[in-house]
Amino acid sequence: MSSIDAAPLWRHPEFARGARDMTSTALGIGAWGLLTGIAMAKSELAMPLCVLMSLIVFAGSAQLAALPLLAGGAPLWVIWATALCVNLRFVIFSAGWRRSFGSLPRGQRLRLAYFAADLNYVLFMKRFPEPPPTSLGVPYFWGGAALNWTSWQVPSLIGLFVGDRIPPAWGVGFAGTLALLGLTLSLLNDRATWVAAGVAGAAAVAAYALPLKLNILVAIAAAVAIGLVIDHTTPRTCQPEEDLT
Repeated sequence: MSSIDAAPLWRHPEFARGARDMTSTALGIGAWGLLTGIAMAKSELAMPLCVLMSLIVFAGSAQLAALPLLAGGAPLWVIWATALCVNLRFVIFSAGWRRSFGSLPRGQRLRLAYFAADLNYVLFMKRFPEPPPTSLGVPYFWGGAALNWTSWQVPSLIGLFVGDRIPPAWGVGFAGTLALLGLTLSLLNDRATWVAAGVAGAAAVAAYALPLKLNILVAIAAAVAIGLVIDHTTPRTCQPEEDLT
């Protein structure tokens, strides 16, 4: 075993690289986390429940989708279905990560799953176009996840505790929309993702009149469907190997 393999995880070079790669997105993630915390603070949920949701759910889009449903007294199955559909993309992410982490013990895979996030996946796949050995992939994942989690949770908790002091005239809701839009645009890096985003937007507008914000579910279903069609009709091409040193 080499000295690098024997060193603690956070001292591995790939851990530092994962954190460094995530640095470019930390500001946007922090802004979105802050605005999500403010939105939760201004909801009708009790503060302990909001803190628990932030720490356990760790999914801004699902949290914001569930908030109006919780405040409006929607049936529990609608809330669960909405959160599930909003996070369906993580099924695809997990399938991609399985090639790298499928051999790990279940407990370790569950910990990885909790910290999984959109930009973690994008950066991981950019760093490792082909499945890396776990000795490289695991430290890189945790380096990005550590910074991503901190960049989200700290601003989110700050937003929770100061949100009730922010006047509505500041228009933080619109600012939150812009922050989410910025993060979304950073993920649109090829024709398939742009087409899926366009279809989702059109479906959301077309189904806007549905109650309980069910247009979100329609948009997600449309995006997943068009994504699967594109995936099955696009010829596979071999990507050049990247130097992992």
